[in-house]
Amino acid sequence: MTIRNVRDHGQRFRPRMACLKKVEAVMLEMQDPKTGVKSQPQKLVITTIPHAITGEDVVTWLANRYTIEAEEAWALGTMLVAFGYIYPLQDHKRLVIKPDTALYRFQTPYFWPAQQWPVEDTDYAIYLAKRNIRKKGVLEMHEQEQYNGLHKWMNHKWDFIVMQAKEQYRAGKERKKPDRAVFDCQERAYWVVHRPPPGTVSAMDYGLERMVDPNAEEVTGQSCVCVCMIFTQQSIMRPRVKSSVSIGALVKYSVTCNKHDPFLAPCLPSNPWVTDDVTYWLLNMANVDIPTKMRVERWTFSFGELLSDPRGRDDFRLFLKKEFSGENLAFWEACEDLKWGTAATMNEKAQQVYKTFLARGAPRWINIDGKTMEVTVKGLKHPHRYVLDAAQTHIFMLMKKDSYGRTLEANARKRRPSISPIIVRQQEKEERARMATSGPVDITQVMSKLSNKGKEVPPPKK
Repeated sequence: MTIRNVRDHGQRFRPRMACLKKVEAVMLEMQDPKTGVKSQPQKLVITTIPHAITGEDVVTWLANRYTIEAEEAWALGTMLVAFGYIYPLQDHKRLVIKPDTALYRFQTPYFWPAQQWPVEDTDYAIYLAKRNIRKKGVLEMHEQEQYNGLHKWMNHKWDFIVMQAKEQYRAGKERKKPDRAVFDCQERAYWVVHRPPPGTVSAMDYGLERMVDPNAEEVTGQSCVCVCMIFTQQSIMRPRVKSSVSIGALVKYSVTCNKHDPFLAPCLPSNPWVTDDVTYWLLNMANVDIPTKMRVERWTFSFGELLSDPRGRDDFRLFLKKEFSGENLAFWEACEDLKWGTAATMNEKAQQVYKTFLARGAPRWINIDGKTMEVTVKGLKHPHRYVLDAAQTHIFMLMKKDSYGRTLEANARKRRPSISPIIVRQQEKEERARMATSGPVDITQVMSKLSNKGKEVPPPKK
């Protein structure tokens, strides 16, 4: 038997019953026979669908009921469709409300998300097998991939799945044509919500796991008081930072960085915000050949300052390469790229990071402790932007405690930062003056210059 970890889009990971209860109240009000959205039989191709509504009616009702703009009403209607409370009768692939004559129906309460039915692979396999029988083997591309995968993983009970699909298909054919069309649309909308096609955003995506269930009923009594007392005692024992210490750290940081702020201290060679001289920008470009003294000095403030400077990070990367530990910085940069990258490439980047740095036999395997590795690998089953934070923090502290200090020592020994152009010009003038005073004086040349100046003086006017 093959055990498969499937991402469950159910409600038990991230309960949102408070939100769903509010949505259900709106749905009950929309279905009120007197004040709700007016429904009537609508003809779909050659089949008459009972109790159908249009997207325009839904948007208009929401705008009038809550006194909101049409755009807000459209967004609220799209949310109702995304949660599966309203399902489309025509365009099943896009779970949005169209403010036109597109046909929709209210989903039966049996399929509402608040029911918390477990979304199991067996039910989905039966649904796909039934669609395969109805469509005679012609499924959509993502459905065909899911069908083949489930057939492979559930091969041990595939006969039972096919038998159930045939029975449901036979029972469906005995229904009337309008009822059969409505039930097919209901079931399809349910699976589009809970098993969305690849590349689409699911409204049932639970995101990060919560430590506390916000919908749990409040417990009262002696046990609750004991839990509150234990929590309070732990909070008191937890170390706190005094306000004086925090203010002292802020003052120290301000004093340290004061002369590096062009708005608080004189800027050499000139302040580009005051003058038109752009020399300051040229000396502090991202990838300048020789960094300035002030720029190198900032690298000594903290490890974060060094990594935030592209020039400093390049030097640090070169130093790590010499120490044969360049994979640490590469992993840190990959984590930053995952954290601040686009959502479309998030899963792909997470898998690439795992294969490159964390998997057994990875080409650039990093050395982290077993507990951090376990937490990281477990989180990669449901990747998100901050899934690698534990491992990234471990590598960051490792580089800070081990490689950062040796990098500063190497820079102090080998690098001589560039000098400000003003200081260079002053040194050149002083050198010329010193050479002029220390060298021998030729009297004949001095007398000839004086005589030439006397000849060039024009005679006075009479």
